[in-house]
Amino acid sequence: MVIEQLKQSEALLEGHFLLSSGRHSNRYCQCAKLLQYPHRAEKVLAVVAEKLKDTPIDIVVGPAMGGIIVAYELGRQLGVPAIFTEREDGKMTLRRGFEIHPNQRVLVTEDVVTTGKSSLETIEVLKQHGAEVVGIACIANRSTGDIGYPIFDAIKLDIQSWEPEDCPLCKEGIPCVKPGSRTIR
Repeated sequence: MVIEQLKQSEALLEGHFLLSSGRHSNRYCQCAKLLQYPHRAEKVLAVVAEKLKDTPIDIVVGPAMGGIIVAYELGRQLGVPAIFTEREDGKMTLRRGFEIHPNQRVLVTEDVVTTGKSSLETIEVLKQHGAEVVGIACIANRSTGDIGYPIFDAIKLDIQSWEPEDCPLCKEGIPCVKPGSRTIR
């Protein structure tokens, strides 16, 4: 069901992509295409909510941009508040009067988890406020290793990626595009 929703919303892209990690890939999961349809977001994130039904959660926090709508929809389905972190001067932070209290059980949300960079930046902010992070929830899990927290996903995607110098698409001269929101460093 999840893969069909991604395909029907044209969220699974084929081509030559520059990922926010700096790596290159021949496929990209643009979850914003899925999230533009509330009925699709509801269905896909219901899969994640079901996996979380026995996990105590006080609040959901998503990093901007990719985690905001996911946080909102999971918060709605789980019946808990949903807030977000955002970058200020290049550093992830809580703004807009949002608060995290010591010992709050927090679920971090993302659209796609690959390296976990945005999630881990958010977790660092949450830990500074004394939160207990229960895990990371996402639509698409592209991670290949342990990032230190349980991942609750709607779908696990195995998408190849390469360092730029090893990219076969670069060697073929195929132009590379960057579809994500995070600046490459």
